[in-house]
Amino acid sequence: ILERLTTPIKIQDFLDSLPMNWEKHGDTPMSPRRVLCEKKAHCIESAMLAAAALWVHGEPPLIMNISPRFGKGDYDHVIALYKRRGYFGAISKTNHATLRFRDPIYRTPRELVLSYFHEWFIEGGEKTLECYSKPLDMRRFGTEWITAEKDLWNIADALSVLPHYNVVP
Repeated sequence: ILERLTTPIKIQDFLDSLPMNWEKHGDTPMSPRRVLCEKKAHCIESAMLAAAALWVHGEPPLIMNISPRFGKGDYDHVIALYKRRGYFGAISKTNHATLRFRDPIYRTPRELVLSYFHEWFIEGGEKTLECYSKPLDMRRFGTEWITAEKDLWNIADALSVLPHYNVVP
């Protein structure tokens, strides 16, 4: 399957075809192999699958955390980054259509994250996007993460301890 996902658009279309993993039996940062077996995914699972597909095609497997203000009843979001002609784009899965795919037109990860700002809000319209992490290169975990049976809490933890940068003052 990963070999057929040759472009960011094909990866995004595949992720869009998967049902959302609502984690009815607890949190599950599943590996790409488990996502393919379970046929469902949420954001970090989709970002890791997208990163694996990009890596299969010779691109760096990068993911990044985007975070709301603490205590606002909102959730972090994880995206996979890709570059074309020196510009960043994003592959993403969420239950909010506006937080998904981004074309590669952004000069920096910060510019890319800013494209999510106006769509990231809670009930009542309050905008809650606060910060984003340094991109995480999945190669630092070897290849085991692609086929792991166990939940990948080590990757979720690694994202959370990376330096985070404020989006706006």
